[in-house]
Amino acid sequence: MARAWVVWGVGVLAYVTAVLQRTSFGVSGLDAAARFGASPGTLGGFIVLQLVVYAALQVPVGLLLDRFGPRRLIATGALVMAGGQLLLALSTALPLAYAARVLVGAGDALTFISVLRLVGAWFPVRRVPVVTQLTGIVGQLGQVLSAVPLVALLHGPGWSTAFGSCAALGALVVVLVLVAVRDAPPGAVASGVDLRPSAVPALVRAAWSHPGTRLGFFTHVGTQFSGTVFALLWGVPYLVNGQGLSTGEASVLLTVLVLAGIVAGPVIGELTARHPLRRSWLVLTIITVTATVWTVVLAQPGRAPLWLLVVLVLVLAVGGPGSLIGFDYARTFNPSHRMGTAQGMVNVGGFLASLLVVQAMGIVLGAAGGYTGEAFRLAWLVQYPVWVFAVVGILATRRKARTLLASEGVRVPPLREALRRGRP
Repeated sequence: MARAWVVWGVGVLAYVTAVLQRTSFGVSGLDAAARFGASPGTLGGFIVLQLVVYAALQVPVGLLLDRFGPRRLIATGALVMAGGQLLLALSTALPLAYAARVLVGAGDALTFISVLRLVGAWFPVRRVPVVTQLTGIVGQLGQVLSAVPLVALLHGPGWSTAFGSCAALGALVVVLVLVAVRDAPPGAVASGVDLRPSAVPALVRAAWSHPGTRLGFFTHVGTQFSGTVFALLWGVPYLVNGQGLSTGEASVLLTVLVLAGIVAGPVIGELTARHPLRRSWLVLTIITVTATVWTVVLAQPGRAPLWLLVVLVLVLAVGGPGSLIGFDYARTFNPSHRMGTAQGMVNVGGFLASLLVVQAMGIVLGAAGGYTGEAFRLAWLVQYPVWVFAVVGILATRRKARTLLASEGVRVPPLREALRRGRP
């Protein structure tokens, strides 16, 4: 078991670094606007391009993961992201900066579901939901690295030093992964899925056709995007220009977001493990509370009070752990030989929603006059159709998944009975 924790620890370090690379442009949004002369729409385009690449690669990455295993993919992802950050450190022109974010998005796409595969391979089944949550919440410490030391480097030594340091950290991760990580414990049977062109469509169809995979997809859509959009790009400009906070205060709130996720993650993981047939109630509750708190914040006639902004980031923090329930659906409803493909499909959901919201907000901000409180109020409204889409999808696919379980002799007990029983 000690070896499992070592492998997991290095895998999580790779994920922490990936989150740092992913969110680094968001905390430097105002600096990037000045460096590249970028409008709100252009600034949003950086993140949209990164997310497009990330989302578009999820299913191919899942197939590669099923074929080649997580160690190779994690090391490759870290190397590609390091190259992207080095290019961004040296860039002064928009085309090179766009190319840099493409590389970051591509490397990031290789990382998270590969680390989740390590969790499934190295830990007992009962521990997997909790360790999965630990993976997600510890990984989000990358946001702290981007919100605090990276911002300090940006406002001290400057742009090139800040992003060059990110590249150096990525190179270190490559070495550690190659030295310490193995795909599975000794004696485990490798999946080695067939990736011949003639076999791939059937594998993809089999993964997507299962209602459990689609339930995971809609779960990820509804829970992940709001916090991601906030952390990746629009959170700091909103808090500084829309709510009148200082850059330091905005960074503190982003740190609170991460720390709150660390607290919430194990709780959600334990509830998921105890009540695997009632996971959708957790998901629907998270979506409802998130939409409600955003409604209260946006309904304020002027700037929201600080305590309400703290409540907002606390609620957004729960969305990240909640989105990991989607991966748990993919894990429990799919055989091991297509688990990577199914989890890649799940991971598309939240990031596809995120890129659409990021781009839509950039368009709204540009049309409404830029980084003003009223413009941000209008821009954040684009979240609501996404929540409606996700809830409808969850309810529809949950019904199909339960029908399938019933056909296999698995009874879903009433919620009150499950809570009263209080055990798996």
